[in-house]
Amino acid sequence: MELSALTAISPLDGRYGRQTSVLRDIFSEFALMRARVTVEIEWLIALSKFNLPELKPISEEDQTYLRSLVSNFSLEDCKAIKDIEATTNHDVKAVEYWIKSKMKHDEALASASEFVHFGCTSEDINNTSHALMLTQGREIICSYLQAIIEKLKTFAHDWADVPMLARTHGQHASPTTVGKEMANVVARLENGVQCIEQVKILAKMNGAVGNYNAHSIAYPDKDWPTFSKDVIENHLHLNFNAYTIQIEPHDYMAELFNAITRINTVLIDLDRDIWGYISLNYFKQQLKEGEVGSSTMPHKVNPIDFENSEGNLGLANSLFTFLSQKLPISRWQRDLTDSTVLRNLGVAFGYSLVGYSSLQRGLGKLRLNEDALKADLDNSWEVLAEAIQTVMRRYGVPNPYEQLKALTRGKGITPETLHEFVAKLDIPKEAKAVLQKLTPGTYTGIASKLAKDI
Repeated sequence: MELSALTAISPLDGRYGRQTSVLRDIFSEFALMRARVTVEIEWLIALSKFNLPELKPISEEDQTYLRSLVSNFSLEDCKAIKDIEATTNHDVKAVEYWIKSKMKHDEALASASEFVHFGCTSEDINNTSHALMLTQGREIICSYLQAIIEKLKTFAHDWADVPMLARTHGQHASPTTVGKEMANVVARLENGVQCIEQVKILAKMNGAVGNYNAHSIAYPDKDWPTFSKDVIENHLHLNFNAYTIQIEPHDYMAELFNAITRINTVLIDLDRDIWGYISLNYFKQQLKEGEVGSSTMPHKVNPIDFENSEGNLGLANSLFTFLSQKLPISRWQRDLTDSTVLRNLGVAFGYSLVGYSSLQRGLGKLRLNEDALKADLDNSWEVLAEAIQTVMRRYGVPNPYEQLKALTRGKGITPETLHEFVAKLDIPKEAKAVLQKLTPGTYTGIASKLAKDI
């Protein structure tokens, strides 16, 4: 069967292909091959400047040509490498042979061709390639998250003064404002993005078991660790890991994936909360012409965007959790279990993007229903019990909590009931006046200020 969006096994390349297309240039097999070419070329150019007697400096013109193999890397080039791999049965060796084939036309380059992949193990190329890919992937993730933060921040400011009944344990609780609840999420997300951005993406170029064995036997007088660090940091713009086995041990990947998992969990929390508020009619959803909510119940406008987001972020988190637990484990100096697993980096990022896209779409449809919010508050005067008993405590009235508990717990309380109770209290008149002016809609503390300050 011909591969298309309708025949793809994964919904990331099928149903959700439009949402994940931005990742194809980062995590695809094509992108991995291009990253490998990048690393091999930069290593070769750096070697040519390292004063090795048998390797002449590569001219500026030839450096430009070599780097053009990366900038002009095409599907045809990738297919050519795959054709070589059909013989070698080794993808990194195929990249090496392809680069050498591109150097044959020039005498100076041809003479340098045996320094392609010099001293390298496959993992020197792979770990740096994955690091380059994850650097780009992180930028995409953070850009999507920043867009969500900005939308929520707008909600926080626009709805800072709109009172809302809180629902601790699913029960009526002290009021807040809609904007403050949005600000709470903004604060969590901003911290989460900072944690993602602070992860140092590491790479190594130190040979078969991390000791520069081949490098040192060929050129024992050269400072290979310093050279390797320079290539990693100044050519590839990554962070150098000096102590590794054959593979870079992937601890930074676990740190990165755990940070993304944490922020995805915050968004799942938001998805569920907004789903609940929609069910309470606090929010309405903007209707889309022609859209169907139910195949049998015409009246329904389902919160499908938030449900879709929750499901896909859950999938992403399950993958990121597996990756973070598996990748740092390698038997002795090397096993291949990480190799096949690492090919799924884009899958975890893909489900994250689908979740973010769905959430953004859902947030764009939200319309605040202030009438429903007000009605809920007007029917919840019992939430002022906290305010009254706290003022009673200030003025030394005995058993304030117990008195309010007896008056309000499990009972419908009217404004008149509370005003009558306050009138009988032995507290200053000024305090009574403040309490008797209080309503559920005005008992929001400094929620408004907190929302506006975010």
